[in-house]
Amino acid sequence: MRKLLFFSNNKNKIIEIKKIFNKFNLELLSLNDLNISEEPEESGKTFEENAKIKSDYGFNKTGISCFADDSGICIESLNWKPGVLSKRFLNNFKSNEACFESIIKSTKKHSKQNAYFKTSISLTAKENHNIVFNGKIDGKISEQAKGKFGFGYDPVFIPKNYNKTLAELSANEKNEISHRSIAVTKLINFLIN
Repeated sequence: MRKLLFFSNNKNKIIEIKKIFNKFNLELLSLNDLNISEEPEESGKTFEENAKIKSDYGFNKTGISCFADDSGICIESLNWKPGVLSKRFLNNFKSNEACFESIIKSTKKHSKQNAYFKTSISLTAKENHNIVFNGKIDGKISEQAKGKFGFGYDPVFIPKNYNKTLAELSANEKNEISHRSIAVTKLINFLIN
């Protein structure tokens, strides 16, 4: 199988995606493997646009088929935001815990618990040609942050039909159901077919 570059410097995402790829015997490179630290500005208005910006950048820089993801949480009590600004929203608080408290307070104030995670993956295998794969998982905001696994908003998100947050699930359990694994599985099925 030819090499494939995953355009990310997020260690947690790289570990999560490599675990999914290992099952399929595909060789995955990360930016770290190629000593690339610079990333383009994510100026897109949608997850798809941001993923394309990154996969095009990686492909143009290395000549290696490249995929990138953009993911985020959309919360009903925040008018389905922060969405594509999820990382910036989290970084605006002095700690993740302060952010989670703010989200939980908003959820209770508006009596709206619904939320979803979305991932868009863009694959660039030739210039100016992207194939996009989406994954989405519905759920709700928990009444308190719980769990030590996962990263980002995982401690406050309870997937539909579950009574635990994503951060309370093991990496394997999360990879069975997560928005990212849904999108990555679509990408892998495309690559092996």
